[in-house]
Amino acid sequence: MLPIAAHRHNPDTSFDGGDLDCGNGLLLLIRKHIDPLPRGGLLEIVSTEISVELDLPSWCRLTGNELVSWTKNGRRMSFLVSKGSYAERNGQGLPAEALQTVPPPLAPQRRAPVAAPAIPPLAVTGIGSWPRPRWMVSAMHAHMEGRLSEAEFQETADDAVRLCVAAQEKAGVDLLTDGEQRRDNYASFVAGRLKNCQLIPLTDLLALVDDPEEFAAELRALDIPAGEIRHPAVFGRLERDRPLVGHEVDFLRTVTDRPVKVSLPGPYLLTRTMWMECISDRAYAHREELAEDIVAVLREELADLMDAGAALVQFDEPVLSEVVFSGAKNKRSFMCGALSESRGAAHELAFARDLLNAVIDGLPRERIGLHVCRGNWTPDESVALAGDYAPLVDTLSQIRVGAYLLEMCTPRAGEMEILRTLPQDARIGVGVVNQKHGSVETVDEVAARIGAGIDLFGRERLLLHPDCGFATFADNPICCSDTAEGKLAVIAEAAARFR
Repeated sequence: MLPIAAHRHNPDTSFDGGDLDCGNGLLLLIRKHIDPLPRGGLLEIVSTEISVELDLPSWCRLTGNELVSWTKNGRRMSFLVSKGSYAERNGQGLPAEALQTVPPPLAPQRRAPVAAPAIPPLAVTGIGSWPRPRWMVSAMHAHMEGRLSEAEFQETADDAVRLCVAAQEKAGVDLLTDGEQRRDNYASFVAGRLKNCQLIPLTDLLALVDDPEEFAAELRALDIPAGEIRHPAVFGRLERDRPLVGHEVDFLRTVTDRPVKVSLPGPYLLTRTMWMECISDRAYAHREELAEDIVAVLREELADLMDAGAALVQFDEPVLSEVVFSGAKNKRSFMCGALSESRGAAHELAFARDLLNAVIDGLPRERIGLHVCRGNWTPDESVALAGDYAPLVDTLSQIRVGAYLLEMCTPRAGEMEILRTLPQDARIGVGVVNQKHGSVETVDEVAARIGAGIDLFGRERLLLHPDCGFATFADNPICCSDTAEGKLAVIAEAAARFR
């Protein structure tokens, strides 16, 4: 497209990107301004960086947005970009109310604490996620794109949670989750609920990584379009002005009388995910400073979840496995969305330990758990990380949680005996079925694993679960709901032999 003398349409919003190029944060600023617009809304981008003339049209084609027109006057360029197709504007100006800023939600108020029921010995639980119905995934995308209101989205999600709970209760699950039905994936959803943080498509990050071709190859391993997976980007100081998952627990407790569990991405995972030098350093001097605010956010949330009656709050820290098993120092990795570089195993493990302990300090340890696995974005075992818990067990022992929920069924996790050195006063959750396998294990197979766990840890300490979630990414479930229900049911049937 050639430049024209002047735009034929007026923008709905605009910003000046100066001399930023697409690899130095311009794309993130574009995303910050274009995402709040309705479909067909017009964003003007002013730039003096010559490379943008070529890169911006490519970005528009990649993301499905439309470059309506652009002008050039000396070094100064102005690009008019429509969110989606300009035809979606229906040839009319957008109503003024469509562009009004939504007022920020009120700061959450502390509630009167709700008593949480005890978790019985040999409790059966899912790790967290459950396959979303197709209509739930469609609603999620419509909500992200502004085509479905918040109220309509939550009503749809309520129905999905009801189905998920019914399946778990039918299978004999003792400690229920809501299946993370409201989340696009297990971790990045937090960004959409924090002030000064925003979810952006992974494709926007191609210009920000050291090796775009290698990164693109990693994205292809996801088996789904990278444009459908979103990644958090931090534009300012993080603030929690509404609950992250408290609303999930509140609704879950209305549809079951059994103990409930809720999962949260851990502080190390969030720090590794959110820290990107060319973006985050506009708000934070270094990643440790970002981590301080993440710890503060999670401490507030954890305290509220305790008050809400969650029997167990589980922090997910799969990137601990990436630290010790990736085999390369200072290498960016998509593993679980952790794009920022690692500074070596010893440093990272100590950093992760201290962050987790800072979050949970002074709160009821027996109601806090930690989940670690080796990656769960594909059922292909060959592309997931492998290695036993030997390089992790000392760090795990120093994290003051009351329960460890660990991948253990897959041969990639090594032998269960290594876990004997974990604190004697903590409960041990062991994976006894492999969610990556399409077939449901036999009762005898699962019972043998339960028996081995009892021999090592005792009946009172043992929790039973799959190795990981059934649908870590909403668009890419590891298995179908029938298989998920079957795997939980076989755990419950096997556990009954020991009760």
